[in-house]
Order: sequence, then structure tokens, then C-alpha cells
Amino acid sequence: QVQLVESGGGLVQTGGSLRLSCAASGRTVSSYATGWFRQAPGKEREFVAGIRRSGSRTYYADSVKGRFTISRDNAKNTVYLQMNSLKPEDTAVYYCAAVLGGVGVPLTPYEYDVWGQGTQVTVSS
Repeated sequence: QVQLVESGGGLVQTGGSLRLSCAASGRTVSSYATGWFRQAPGKEREFVAGIRRSGSRTYYADSVKGRFTISRDNAKNTVYLQMNSLKPEDTAVYYCAAVLGGVGVPLTPYEYDVWGQGTQVTVSS
């Protein structure tokens, strides 16, 4: 059974950086696709970034393209989200999630099988 634990959130000023980690247990991260989502108060959970099972391709929401980078360390069984040039509108709870079947990276949260507990990111203006 896959379990995901996020860490690395916090309070940062506009223009700052954070790196989120998603530590996995139960299966190797290279055996499934992983996505990062975020949810701000009163808003729906939205796709931020994803990495294919093979690790060969990554995907980003337009709102974070060029600022965020998803990566994976198979040896540490961890997926990362490097967030640079942060903006107040990036404030949200960030979740990592796993798709245990298939090869693609879904953009909707409903297609993911396992979720972490989330980590709060707050960007002050």
C-alpha cells in the first residue's frame, strides 16, 4: 500500500523559493505517476505539476510554468516540487498524489488513487 507524506511548506515572501518533498513508502516512485495539486480556501483542488511513471516527461499548469519544477529521486523514493518566484496567489495547501495504474499524468484529482496529507504554503506580499 502506497503512503505519501509531504513536507517543506512554510511562509515565504513574494519572490522567494520553497522546495516541497513527497516521500513515498510501500512502492517505488518509479512505478507510478505522481502529481502535485494545490487547494486555496474556497477554491477547487487544481493540478500544479506531474511526472510520468517513466520519469521521461513532466507537465505543468500554465500558472506555474517556468517557475516550478517537478523532479524525482528514485534512490530516496521521493518526488520534489521546486517553487521559485513565488507569488501571493500561490498560497494554498499543496498535496502530492499517485496514480497507481496507467502511464499518463491525469490533470483531474479524481483520477488519483493515493493522497498525502498536504503541506501549507503561504506567500506574503
